[in-house]
Amino acid sequence: MSVIADVRTLWRFRGFRRLLTVRLLSQFSDGVFQVGLAGYVVFSPEQQATPADIAAAMAVLLLPYSLLGPFAGVLLDRLSRRQVLLYGNLLRAGLTAASCTLVLAGAPIWLFYLSALMVTAVNRFILAGLSAALPRVVDRERLVVANSISPTAGTVAATIGGASGFALHTVADARWAGDVLALICAAVIYVLAGAAALALGRDQLGPDPGEARGTVRRALLETVRGLVDGLRHLAHRRSAARVLGALGVMRFCYGALLVTVLMLARYAWGGDAEVGAGMAMLGLVVGVSGAGFFVAAVMTPWAVERLGRLGWFALCAAVAAVLVPALGLTFRPLPILVASFVLGVVTQGSKIVTDTVVQSTVDDRFRGRIFSLYDMLFNVAFVGAAGVAALMLPPDGRSVALLVTVSLLYALTAVAVNRFRRLE
Repeated sequence: MSVIADVRTLWRFRGFRRLLTVRLLSQFSDGVFQVGLAGYVVFSPEQQATPADIAAAMAVLLLPYSLLGPFAGVLLDRLSRRQVLLYGNLLRAGLTAASCTLVLAGAPIWLFYLSALMVTAVNRFILAGLSAALPRVVDRERLVVANSISPTAGTVAATIGGASGFALHTVADARWAGDVLALICAAVIYVLAGAAALALGRDQLGPDPGEARGTVRRALLETVRGLVDGLRHLAHRRSAARVLGALGVMRFCYGALLVTVLMLARYAWGGDAEVGAGMAMLGLVVGVSGAGFFVAAVMTPWAVERLGRLGWFALCAAVAAVLVPALGLTFRPLPILVASFVLGVVTQGSKIVTDTVVQSTVDDRFRGRIFSLYDMLFNVAFVGAAGVAALMLPPDGRSVALLVTVSLLYALTAVAVNRFRRLE
C-alpha cells in the first residue's frame, strides 16, 4: 500500500509525467525500429539472411551500448539534457527515415547497417539522459520508486512497440512493406518523442551552468581510469567476479539460442512462401520469453529465500542444461515455445541474483564503475554468442552440435556456481 501511495504522489510531479512521456514514446519507437531491422535483415527474401547477417545485426544493436555507455555521461554533464532528448530523438527520426529510403532503394546491406548503427548509438545517449534527468523531476524520498517505475514502463513500451511492429508485418501486402511501415512508424514516433521533450524547460533537467569541471578530454581519460580501477576492485571481490563470469556464460548461451530461433523462424518454420508465419512465430517466442522474465521477477525472491542466492543461480543453470536438449533438439515450434519460457525464467533469475550479489559485495564508491563493466560484459557476451552461432549454424538453424555445446556450458556453469556456494 505504501508503494501505491508513493506512485500516486509521484504522478503529481508534472516534470516526472512529462519525462516519462518522452521515455515511453522513445522506447516504443525503439521496439518498432528493432522489429523493422530484424524484418529487413532476417525475413526479407531478397536478403536471404545467414547466421552471419544476424550476428552483424546484433552487433549493430548492442555494441554501441557496450562501448559508448561508460562515456555517455561525460557529454550529458556538459550539455542541456532537455536538448539531448529533443535533438537526439529528431536525429533518430531522420536516420530511421534514411533507413527506410535504403530499404525502398534496395541499397547494399552495409549501408542499412551503418544507418541502424547510428540510430542505436544515439539511443545510448537518450537512455542515459533520461536516467540522469530523473532526480531533477522528483523529490529524493520518491527517487527509488521513480527508478523502479520509469525503466520498467520503458521496457513495457518497447515490448508493445515490438508487438506493433510484428502486427504491421501481418497487415502488409508486399513482403518489404512491413519493414517500411515499421520504420516509418518508428520515425514518426521519434519525432513525437522529441516534441514531448519541449514540454520540459530547457534547463529543467540540468546540468546547472558551471556544474561540469575540466575538459571533455580530461573527463574521458578519467572515465577510462575509473573503469580500470573498477576492474582492480573487482579482483578483490571474488564473489562478485565469480557470479559476473557465470552470468556472462549464461548470457552467451541465451544469445546463441536466440540466433538459432531466428534462423528456425526464418527458414524452418516459415520459408519464402510463408515469411509472415515465421515473423508471427518469432513474435510469439519473444512474448513467451518475456513472460518468463516477469515470472522470474516474482519467483526469484521466494526461491532465494529457500535456496540461497547462488543455490537459485545454480538451479537455473541446471534446469537450462536439461531442457535445452530435451526440448530444443526437436526443432519444433511448440517445444521451442516451452523452452523459451523456461529460458526467460532462468536467464532473468540468474541476472537478478547477479545484480544483488554485485550490489551487496562491492564498495559503494566503485558500484557505478562495476555496473558499467557489467553492462559491457552482458552485451559483449551476447554479440560473441551470435558470432559463434554464425560459425556453427546451418542456414535452417538446425544444429545439434550448437545445442549440445550450449547445454554443456549451462551444466558447467551450474557445477561451478554450486562450488562457489560451498566456498562462501
